[in-house]
Amino acid sequence: MKIILTLLAIVSFTTAFSQTDTKVPFSKLTHSFGKIKQHTPVTTEFTFTNKTGKALIVQDATAECGCTTPEFPKTPVANGKTGTIKVTYNAENPGAFTKKVTVTFLNIKEPVILTIDGEVIEK
Repeated sequence: MKIILTLLAIVSFTTAFSQTDTKVPFSKLTHSFGKIKQHTPVTTEFTFTNKTGKALIVQDATAECGCTTPEFPKTPVANGKTGTIKVTYNAENPGAFTKKVTVTFLNIKEPVILTIDGEVIEK
């Protein structure tokens, strides 16, 4: 029993120090495209600054639907440097929209949620 408790303590201690509580600061978390024409993809960029004290790795950026495509740096972003998450919305269906992109970073507990919105009007 003592061995199990010791192992649990070691795992908890290691996990606590492998995760960084620092949030990654973005210049903005939302973007409104306003009115956009149907069948015309639109793109915006969300810029972040690495203030973690070490290289920052974007693990993933996922959209909640197939109409939204995020692109993210595949190489580490050095401390003090900026990185960009590029988000493209494929404006196929008329009407108002709000879409979210979840960005996860290696060794950062909380993901960052980016939001785009607007209204697609018929051509």
